[in-house]
Formats: sequence, C-alpha cells, structure tokens
Amino acid sequence: MNVDEFWAVVETAGEGLDGRTGDAGEAVAAALVTRLAATSPERILEFQDLFDQLHGALYRWDVWAAAYLIGGRCSDDSFMDFRAGVITLGREWYERVLASPDVLADHAVVRHAATEEDGGVLFAESVNYVASVAYERVTDDDHAFYEAMEARQQVAVGSDAGREPDMGEDFDFDDDDEMRRRLPRLAGLFLAPDED
Repeated sequence: MNVDEFWAVVETAGEGLDGRTGDAGEAVAAALVTRLAATSPERILEFQDLFDQLHGALYRWDVWAAAYLIGGRCSDDSFMDFRAGVITLGREWYERVLASPDVLADHAVVRHAATEEDGGVLFAESVNYVASVAYERVTDDDHAFYEAMEARQQVAVGSDAGREPDMGEDFDFDDDDEMRRRLPRLAGLFLAPDED
C-alpha cells in the first residue's frame, strides 16, 4: 500500500458522514475496519505503517495546542486520539494542518464544535486501532497483529530508531496571550475575548 492508496481508503471510509456528530469517529473506524478486513494481512500492516508515519508527523507542540483549544484541554492520550481524528479528515486537511494547525478554524467540524461547545468531535480514539481489529478479523488471532508489527519494526530499525521526534518549540497552553499569538484564529473561536 502506498500513501495514495492509504488516503483513498481513509477518504472513502469517511464519505457521507457528518463529522459534527459525536459518533463520526466511530463510524469512520467501523468503515475502515470493513475496508481493511477485505484486503490481506500484509495490506493491513502496510496501512498501519503509513498510519504510524502520518500520525507521528503530527506529534508537535503547535498541533497539540490546537487540540488543547478545541478539546478544552488535552492529555497525551487525548492527543493521540486527536491526531487520529485529523487523519480522518482526509489528505487535503491533513496536509493543511501539518503546514499550519490554525487552519482548523476553517473546518466546519471545528466551527461547529466552537458554537456547540463540543470539543470532542475530532478526538477519534477507535481510529487508532482499526488495523489491529481488521487484522484480527482476517487472521482470527488477537495477538498476531502486534507480533507482526513488532517483527516489521525490528526489520525497519534504522538511523531514526529511538530518536525523539522534533516537536518544535514548547509553550504554555494555559497562557491565553501565547495561544492567541500562535493560533489566533482557533483562539478566537475557543478562548474568551481578550479584555485589553
């Protein structure tokens, strides 16, 4: 599976879904499991490899700050779910968020979340596990996926193994002025107006 095929699978899984509903992540996850389970174990592992790469590229402070604003706070576990949610938005939005997370202020799901005070819309926990669920369906073995992924990682060990990702500059998410400076459009949606 190449990256174009990955995005085709993700985008067809999300077709016709209204991302403003609380169960949109669950619906995308279920559709992804169905699509992946119709392929081979190797294709499922390839999907997971690409998912991990794309998910990891979003592991940055500025993206985390966006998640913090949208969610009203954001733990490490929740940030994992948020990054999965960004992937479910499809390739175009993923690339836009990677370039500048503040662009999420333009997305209908985020704008809806701001007006409805529903910060959970982009947090898609179950999407993190679609490959393992699909693999178990195909192999009828609930341990085989993790064993296969571990074997792939041992083969793929290279110069980047064990290196911490570059998350960019850390900053205080609870400093409203700093959040307004770094993510002005999202801050405008989710923070109380500045009284200065």
